[in-house]
Amino acid sequence: MRSKLRRASRHERAPPLSAAALADAVNRRQRSARDVVTEALARIGRHDPSVNAFTDVLGGRALAQADALDDALDGGGPPKPLAGVPFAVKNLIDIAGLPTRAGSKINRERPPASRDGTLVRRLEAAGAILVGALNMGEYAYDFTGENVHDGDAHNPHALDHMTGGSSGGSGAAVAAGMVPLTLGSDTNGSIRVPAAFCGCFGLKPTYGRLSRAGSFPFVGSLDHLGPMTRSVSDLALAYDAMQGPDPDDPVATTRPPEPAMPALETGIDGLRIAVAGGYFARGGDPEVFAAVARVAEALGARRTVELPEAARARAAAYLITAAEGATLHLDRLRTRPQDFDPAVRDRLIAGAMLPAPHVERAQRFRRWYRARVLEVFDTVDVILAPTTPCRAPKGGQTHFVLDGVTLPVRANIGVFTQPISFIGLPVVAAPVWLDDGLPLGVQVIAAPWREDLALRVARHLERTGICTAPIAELA
Repeated sequence: MRSKLRRASRHERAPPLSAAALADAVNRRQRSARDVVTEALARIGRHDPSVNAFTDVLGGRALAQADALDDALDGGGPPKPLAGVPFAVKNLIDIAGLPTRAGSKINRERPPASRDGTLVRRLEAAGAILVGALNMGEYAYDFTGENVHDGDAHNPHALDHMTGGSSGGSGAAVAAGMVPLTLGSDTNGSIRVPAAFCGCFGLKPTYGRLSRAGSFPFVGSLDHLGPMTRSVSDLALAYDAMQGPDPDDPVATTRPPEPAMPALETGIDGLRIAVAGGYFARGGDPEVFAAVARVAEALGARRTVELPEAARARAAAYLITAAEGATLHLDRLRTRPQDFDPAVRDRLIAGAMLPAPHVERAQRFRRWYRARVLEVFDTVDVILAPTTPCRAPKGGQTHFVLDGVTLPVRANIGVFTQPISFIGLPVVAAPVWLDDGLPLGVQVIAAPWREDLALRVARHLERTGICTAPIAELA
């Protein structure tokens, strides 16, 4: 049975809507899922040649799923929270029938995945429709969005600038309006950095909150998966749809789902909100801290707190990342070193040579640091911090100047994100536009398992116009 709705013929140039608005229209049968997907595929075809966000477009699969959804809804089936919403995933997440690239040359020779990753299946169960896989930095060891095998992803707001990485395609696809929802991964900042550079919202959940089953790992003790969108309500919708225990991920929480949507519009009254000082108030461009100040003023946040030993936390995160990442890739490094991006290969080789006692000390420090940061959350509910030390650098840029010091770009974009993911805290990355230039980002950080608080604060900022995610103007 095909949908009873008239098929639109000119919708491919309609302005893209939010996931929530699309799902409402499809559930009410004001729109067909097929039309929504057809429009998304047309936008991808029109804009992706310049943005290079997608590595795989799944038009046939997406249209077949859209038709099945239309048939079910026309037959009286129950509404779905993400009905007809097109989404795409970073290509380290399994898609049945495709090899899971993880941004690499080597992995594309692997057998195709036999089934979709857990989060893909959960989004589809909520009515969302997968339209493709997204570009990323090789093996997620990247902060730039550049890829020597698939070409660099380009920032939709300024095509000669970086998207940030490693979920560069995920941020670019949302910012360009090609899809309203993507999935990325975040080990040291790989959702939050593209969200800041591309001007969209991203959620790095608590470590273990969302299943990573059916994804290619980078650093098992630091890896997270999460959504990126142009609105906070879309972020919460997707987050709620993906929650739940999963025996296929050994670190997935056994906590029951704790939906964020019911309290999303309740505002910030009673929340204790502070600004991160010390380490998080230096080492960046002045406009980065101006963005945090604007957000703090809008929230009435006048208190400053300091996360103890944040600089050491970043150093420890580097050690653990290098060591665990190298261990994962040792066989590939031995047999196919020439097939790596040289910048990734060299960092992995360096990680393989780290003395084990250094890594053990870093892990011991992580336990201490987590305990001290949780003590800070005894007195505050939410902490604000910059996402990146600067706006998006130009594509191919290798160095920048921060506080008068010339530093390598790749190694220092994550200076403010690494001390947070190091202990698995939930964060909403919110975009701020200070002028007509490129966006900046602010991290809205909460205690473990309190994604709902970070989302509430981000929604308040969005509602007041402080944090917005406009679609890039592309030809």
